[in-house]
Amino acid sequence: MLDYCDREGIGFIPWFPLASGDLAKPGGPVDKVAKAHNATAAQVALAWILKRSPNMLPIPGTSRVSHLEENIAAAQINLSDDEFRQLDKAAETINH
Repeated sequence: MLDYCDREGIGFIPWFPLASGDLAKPGGPVDKVAKAHNATAAQVALAWILKRSPNMLPIPGTSRVSHLEENIAAAQINLSDDEFRQLDKAAETINH
């Protein structure tokens, strides 16, 4: 779906994109990258989503100002191309 939206210039808005799952488990791919960036797994997941497509506007939701600030800080995380590929590959294995 996202690839189609990218090709057609359509915005893609994932609602609650950080739902917990295998990628976010302690010791999992997101957790490992998060530790390397001194960030939370949620921040790395948002950074990964933001790097994935310029047409994507994630809406992670929040109920506290501190959580909002944490989500906003995710935009400052610069994932390396290798980290991005590792996360993409891990997601593919879970989604297939």
